[in-house]
Amino acid sequence: GQFTVGFALETEDEVQNAMKKIATKNFDLIVLNSLNDKGAGFGHDTNKIKLIDKKGEVVEFSLKNKKEVASDIVNAIVHHYA
Repeated sequence: GQFTVGFALETEDEVQNAMKKIATKNFDLIVLNSLNDKGAGFGHDTNKIKLIDKKGEVVEFSLKNKKEVASDIVNAIVHHYA
């Protein structure tokens, strides 16, 4: 009954590498961060993520403040159980 969420910080072949992590770590969902997105990641108050599930569905979000990003992640988990 567990739902596992992983995080990936990628710079190359981002989606493909994140999907490999889903398979090898047996995650249900992975949060992909890219160092290639301007204004996202470390040293910023904003981030831009992609959520990828086991089926390979990718949902891309716009640049948002980190509180909104956290809310997007929680909402994705809640949606899974709805």
